[in-house]
Amino acid sequence: MQNSTKTRAELKSEVKSLFAGHWGLAVRLNLVPVLLTILGLLISGMAIVALLAFFVTTPDVISSSADGAGSSASSPFGSTIGSFVVSLIMVGISFTSLDWLRTKEADFGALKGAFSVFSKRYFLGVFVIQLLVNLFTFLWALLLIIPGIIKGYSYSQANLIFKDLTDADPEADVSYFDCITKSRKLMDGHKWRFFVLQLSFIGWDILACCTFGIGYIWLAPYKNATYAAFYKDLVD
Repeated sequence: MQNSTKTRAELKSEVKSLFAGHWGLAVRLNLVPVLLTILGLLISGMAIVALLAFFVTTPDVISSSADGAGSSASSPFGSTIGSFVVSLIMVGISFTSLDWLRTKEADFGALKGAFSVFSKRYFLGVFVIQLLVNLFTFLWALLLIIPGIIKGYSYSQANLIFKDLTDADPEADVSYFDCITKSRKLMDGHKWRFFVLQLSFIGWDILACCTFGIGYIWLAPYKNATYAAFYKDLVD
């Protein structure tokens, strides 16, 4: 089969051309998860500094403090819920980025685009697909870590497939399991390509972390739109 997919450089060039003159809109579209990322990095940094200071100044009470650590720790359930909500926002951003790449029209509301998943058309489907993907990936990871990672890449396009099927016929009864199956088939032969595309941003990720997340204000839109361009290239 002839390989007509775009290279990483071509995908990134497409996004940079799209953002030309519209970087402010791209930043606003991705602002909510970016601000949460920055907040998380700042809190983590302050926690590490406080922990180091505690170890240095009060080494004699470390063992006794450890006994009560469980009662003061934040609830992992609450953290999981928060992460899940952020993942839904990220899906909404990918939906809007995909529409932007296809139409080239920058006349949408950034905040509305970021929360586009929380609509009657998309919410239930994306919610269920996210749960199923997380469950299936977790179950595969219980067997072995590597198969779990591979399956995560196989299922990575399920939400965008759901969007396309729903947009094509809003009245259709789209099967969530079919979206996951279609994603697995679509990613056959492209999982490594998607992994390398993500890996190509690692240098920028390191720089963004060194700025306590501030660099993600510009990096996150670039990455998210590039991943949407990857899907667009696959289905085109």
